Amino acid sequence: MKALIFWLCFVTALPLFSQDDFLAKQYFNDGEYEKALVFYERLVAQNPRRMDFAENMVRCYQQLEAYDKAEAFLLNKIESGSAYPTIYIELGYNYRLQEKITQAGEYYDKALEAIETNPNYGYGIGVGFQRFALLDYALKAYERAMELNPQLDYYFQIALIYGEQGKIKKMFEAYLELLGNGRSTLGNVIGRISSFINEDPNNENNRLLREVALKKAQKEPAVLWNELLSWLFVQQKQYKYAFLQEKAIFKRTGEASIERLEALGENALESKSLEIAIEIFRYIDKNSVDRITQLNAQLNLLDIELMSASEKDYAGIESKYQELVSEYGYQPTTLQLQVAYANFLTFKKNESGKAIPILKEAIDLPLTKYGEAYIKMALGDILVFDQKFNEALIYFSQIQKNLKNDVLGQEARFKVAQTSFYKGDFDWSLTQLKVLRGSTSQLIANDAMQLSLLISDNSFEDSTQTALKKYAKADLLAYQNKNEEAISILEEIMQQHKGEKIEDEALLKQAELFVEKGDYDSALYNYTKIVEFYGDDILADDAHFAMAELFRNTLNQPEKAKYHYEKILYNYQDSYFFPQARKNFRILRGDSIN
Repeated sequence: MKALIFWLCFVTALPLFSQDDFLAKQYFNDGEYEKALVFYERLVAQNPRRMDFAENMVRCYQQLEAYDKAEAFLLNKIESGSAYPTIYIELGYNYRLQEKITQAGEYYDKALEAIETNPNYGYGIGVGFQRFALLDYALKAYERAMELNPQLDYYFQIALIYGEQGKIKKMFEAYLELLGNGRSTLGNVIGRISSFINEDPNNENNRLLREVALKKAQKEPAVLWNELLSWLFVQQKQYKYAFLQEKAIFKRTGEASIERLEALGENALESKSLEIAIEIFRYIDKNSVDRITQLNAQLNLLDIELMSASEKDYAGIESKYQELVSEYGYQPTTLQLQVAYANFLTFKKNESGKAIPILKEAIDLPLTKYGEAYIKMALGDILVFDQKFNEALIYFSQIQKNLKNDVLGQEARFKVAQTSFYKGDFDWSLTQLKVLRGSTSQLIANDAMQLSLLISDNSFEDSTQTALKKYAKADLLAYQNKNEEAISILEEIMQQHKGEKIEDEALLKQAELFVEKGDYDSALYNYTKIVEFYGDDILADDAHFAMAELFRNTLNQPEKAKYHYEKILYNYQDSYFFPQARKNFRILRGDSIN
């Protein structure tokens, strides 16, 4: 019977307790400390062991400047002998609020003394000091606890504190200590330190990390330090130095680290560091024991050769492709070779008739659904080049159907829309694009939105769609690498449809083609015209970003690049280019970038 009465009392009291807790937090968070205090005093009386209630009650006293009440409560807790040592920090902080610095220090020291009797208190006391931004005391707590018990590891907390204090070298040392003792992974450590590093090798933080990592490598030789140094050199775009580190890793680990070398080669290639990219891919080709890895390296070398090749070089390059086909044949594992060769024949030699049979033969191989989609996508692209739109649409639609919820399926749907656009079937193109505007791929969604607006805006303004048909023709010519013809048609659009919505689209497309042919003055003229006359329209941010990239990467005029990145940051916050513009602007300004 007594148990039943107790249970009924408990169940009845529970809603009241929950309500007091909720109201106390609500008033506390709203800054209504007098009201919150009423509830916290009651909650502390009912739950003397709940430290969260006690701490919030003390905060209320302090906010109301009732320091004597806070002091009395905390002293009573200390005298009871049951309080955790962080109570000394609480009392010290209460004195600090009253500017009684000496007394505050005495109680902080008492908290530290508790570690002498039990080093395991180190973590709680360190966190207690951090809560009040007493970082030097927190460091003492963590470091002393680790001295007394070498099994304890608070390097993570120590590293965070050094970072807050701006003691970058010590922060790096702490993170590398974590890495060296196996308490953290390289990925986690890079995630923590990357915000302190930028592209400039002469940046002080970069120099300090290099110094600390080299010191570690000399003291404790391990692949780990080569990996860290390689990462740093890649951030600094010093691919030659990164390659030295990756070769050292490869010599120790063999084929297990070949993917790292491939990634480095691709990074160097993307950054147009072609000489070192060639070195890397040649090294992979020579040293890898995997035939497919060797093939990929050889294909990358051919891609680099094509970048500076003229038509007179094509015969020699074609011979190299044919040699690779003879060596590797047609296999499900060499599809990249068939696609690369077919693309070379189509987009460089204008021989799509020779390319199409190569890919059709590859389709007959026993392929996975992704392998089949890869070949069909490449084949569809070549059929579009050849203006065999209906056949191309069949292949793209098959991919879309077989990989419905995959990014590859969404890409195929976009190609259906794009091919329909080239064909002049604008209604069907719009139908596909409306679905894609919610794509999981931001790039596909953005491209879909741009093409959708191009069609809808210019269909509404011109029911005959005359200008739109011309634009589609110019876009197809550009796809076929007939840039001069495309530029000519775009010029015709701008002359005959001046002031219409399609003018800024034609200006932008023509500018992109000018950049391809190296006519940067004409490109800048077009971009400037867009931002001056169409500054409120959807392509203004595209023009600003394109100018910024041109000034930054090609014309070496960083101040002008900064100006256009900044325009995006202030005027086009919802732009697709906003994140990259912000990053590039901060790099040019010399900020540390994550």
